[in-house]
Amino acid sequence: MGLADFTDKGCRVGGRFLCAFCLLLLLVVSSAFSAGANAADAPLVARGYKMAGDATKMRIVMDFDREPDIKWFLLRGPNRLVIDIANTRFAMDAKDLKPRGLVKGVRLGELGEGASRLILTGKGPFAVDKLDVLKNEDGTGYRIAIDMSAASEREFDAALANQALTTGSTVSTDKGGRVGTGPVSNPGHRFTVVIDPGHGGIDGGAEGLNGTIEKNVTLAFATELRDKLAAIGRYDVFMTRDTDEYLRLDDRVRIARQHEADLLISIHADTISVRGIRGATVYTVSDKASDPEAQALADRENLSDQFAGMVIKDDNKEVTDILIDLIRRETHTFSMSFAHTLVGQLSTSVGLINNPQRSAGFKVLKAPDVPSVLVELGYLSNAKDEAQLLDAEWRGKAAQSITNAVALFASARAGVGTGG
Repeated sequence: MGLADFTDKGCRVGGRFLCAFCLLLLLVVSSAFSAGANAADAPLVARGYKMAGDATKMRIVMDFDREPDIKWFLLRGPNRLVIDIANTRFAMDAKDLKPRGLVKGVRLGELGEGASRLILTGKGPFAVDKLDVLKNEDGTGYRIAIDMSAASEREFDAALANQALTTGSTVSTDKGGRVGTGPVSNPGHRFTVVIDPGHGGIDGGAEGLNGTIEKNVTLAFATELRDKLAAIGRYDVFMTRDTDEYLRLDDRVRIARQHEADLLISIHADTISVRGIRGATVYTVSDKASDPEAQALADRENLSDQFAGMVIKDDNKEVTDILIDLIRRETHTFSMSFAHTLVGQLSTSVGLINNPQRSAGFKVLKAPDVPSVLVELGYLSNAKDEAQLLDAEWRGKAAQSITNAVALFASARAGVGTGG
């Protein structure tokens, strides 16, 4: 065999090997592209859902195996947050979807044509403070994190108007900086008072020596106070309850915030173990109680959320920190100012306890932007106080004193340009 024959044969063999290698490489690349395409076409899996918070502020977190493509928008009638997620399969535990706090309804499902939808229905109007798509720190997937807080109808309407200017549906990170970022100017707002009759429904509150039930006393007094304030004609006046119904403490705060209240007055008539103590007391909120009696009273009132098995559990540290940090300096200053004015007015018409302006950690007073006081009209554990609380003439004098204090406070607020 000559050199030319050997070389020609080698080329033919080498060519066949080269062709086979190229074919194999083509198959591998094609398979890889096919696998990538199939992975891209496979639906995302939403595999976890958590909610934490209360009726004033909530955080919702949903976990995904890959980065979700989402758009969200608001709807009214009822107030809803709608989140559309491309090509997603929901694989959450049904019990995790149980509504709580500010969220009274959770619905999810497929829309067809490669789209899925999550709908969160609020317990009244709300603000979307933040809505982000975040990569999990351990690198195992992504999550949607939503922060919501109770808001007024006006604020919800403003968010809807803003939404209309941005085509009604947009990517979360784009709108996150525009919706729910703070109060909107409202020059037509009238001074608004929310009156909160303590206890109600299954939670009767304290019981007097002669069988008087606190929830009945507070409702009767609150109704009389509402009528006196409304008769002036300069205020908008609302009640957290006007029937014998149970309300959680955070729902009472939510109602005040959703009405954009300038003042929340919570009405109570407790009992006390110290014999001989009687008279009215005005409380503001603080992290540390002014005295042991105030702390004991706050502890009893705060336990009312355990009635009917409704125990608050803040299982998210960040949300818990937010809820604890509700008190703002300006709101606290206004609360203290009204409490001082109220003590002055009550002192001219009804008996007050020694050191009548006190403080403790009442949950119902922890609205971040609503000056709030809790008024103990008297102690049902004292026979004289119990008799006064049932006396129409005494209730009328006490209600008039509170009305006078509201008038002074509203005028002062109007004088510094904060409403009236």
